[in-house]
Amino acid sequence: MANRERPVNTSAVVKNLRWKPKVADCVLLVICLLYLIQYSDRVNIATAADAIRRDLGLSNTQLGFAFSAFAYPYAFVQLFGGWLGDKFGPRRILAVFGLIVAVASMLTGFAGGIVSLVACRILLGIGEAPTLATATSAMARWLPAERRGLGQGITHACARLGSALTPPVVVLLMTYWNWRGTFIIAGAISLLWIVLWYWYFRDDPATHPGMTAAELATLPVLPAPAQRVKVPVRRLLRRMLPVTLVDFCYAWTLWVFLTWLPSFFMHNYHLNLRDSALFTSGVFLAGIVGDMVGGVLSDHVYKRTADLQKARRNLIILGMGGAFIFLLPVLFMTDLTVVAGCLCAAFFMMELVIAPLWAVPMDITPRYAGTASGFMNIGFGVAGITSPLLFGFIIDKTGNWHLPFAMSIGLLLLGIVLSFWMRPDLPFVETADSTPLGAIPNIAAGAA
Repeated sequence: MANRERPVNTSAVVKNLRWKPKVADCVLLVICLLYLIQYSDRVNIATAADAIRRDLGLSNTQLGFAFSAFAYPYAFVQLFGGWLGDKFGPRRILAVFGLIVAVASMLTGFAGGIVSLVACRILLGIGEAPTLATATSAMARWLPAERRGLGQGITHACARLGSALTPPVVVLLMTYWNWRGTFIIAGAISLLWIVLWYWYFRDDPATHPGMTAAELATLPVLPAPAQRVKVPVRRLLRRMLPVTLVDFCYAWTLWVFLTWLPSFFMHNYHLNLRDSALFTSGVFLAGIVGDMVGGVLSDHVYKRTADLQKARRNLIILGMGGAFIFLLPVLFMTDLTVVAGCLCAAFFMMELVIAPLWAVPMDITPRYAGTASGFMNIGFGVAGITSPLLFGFIIDKTGNWHLPFAMSIGLLLLGIVLSFWMRPDLPFVETADSTPLGAIPNIAAGAA
């Protein structure tokens, strides 16, 4: 009699086929939602700008001032925003400041003039200031070194996704309500994210109820926030100065795209609000691809070469150089299709920069990644103060929508030069009697 085959345990097979995401991946997903929501909160005013200007009777200079008002507290709070995350933990800090963001967004819907509009943007800047630095501190705990570029690429891709989705969504909402309703809805979405974050995230991965020993073994071992020693603020600030300057050069052009691009298409090419929003979204979609490619490529180079200079600095130089090349035709071409294509290509190349740039603070000092990235992002805040305001002033005085792009081209070149002073390959030395390696290296060392 033939041997009977052992019956297949169907339930066991199904159980084994079930895919269970890692806790670290879920944490990264929640952070991605944060980036998407808060970048949407930053740029929704750009799409509604023309309606706000007409409703409140503002000039382009006043509107530019309202744009830049976000960045005044954003730049200042950067000085200690990342430190707060390192000191008290990302869970509490992102929840508290996220609540400020939600309130600021809702109050914007009730603005009655330039003063109240600027006040709401200032409050929004306060709320969003610690976000990227504190989220970087969280990722330094939840991501291994070989996934830092990818983590930053995915999160910033979600930021650009928020920027890309916002213009058509705002236009759609404005057809049913008005520009005020869009800000109230944005605030409500921020409140929902706070609940999700505080429920799921833990500052110490080992305390998360879903964490396994196998997954925990892949993560870096860092002390809990309550166990941290005094942060070496001054020395760390000096060490991060070259990275801050590079971030400023990158962010200047980014702010031009984030705040004035819809108005550029509307007024320079006489498009209606819907068409200008679609062109703007197309440019931002190119940035999403650039974010992802930059993160994947940076980690790939690091895995192949184990050289952080090649994986971070060289990719930053490549991205800024490509953006410089593709912005040049914008100054001389008049065809809308050509200009839109060049802006897409320029934004794609620019966004190759963001993942390796934000990985640099984690490479230099994973223990104080929040503080270090906060210092770096001061450059972003200062650029946010000056870039939108100067853009509006130039337009009011000259009517030339191309001149601000010329300034961006110059700063991209400066950023390429300054990149040689960044040294992600030299870890920050914590001992008080040690000189921080690579704090301000000479040009020969920087070019090594």
